Amino acid sequence: MKFAAVCGSGLGSSFMVEMNINTILKELGVSDVEVAHYDLGSTTPELADVFFVGSDLADSAQHLGEVVVLDSIIDMEELKEKVQAVCQQKGLL
Repeated sequence: MKFAAVCGSGLGSSFMVEMNINTILKELGVSDVEVAHYDLGSTTPELADVFFVGSDLADSAQHLGEVVVLDSIIDMEELKEKVQAVCQQKGLL
């Protein structure tokens, strides 16, 4: 299973979300998920199973497949809720 954090430039914000997803996965005891970060322009559907994007990119990212929209990319509680929900849906928890 692969998760991807996506932002406009593929630098700071997506890398921060990637690190936060890794922290949450560790807290949840989920170890079989690979997490990466990308910029929206070079992201393709085959790069990940689930894509996490900020609400500003929600419309532009719909071509990627399964997209989880974050209202706030810095809200750890929101991210944890959404990562946990995806993990439960995918049978990882």
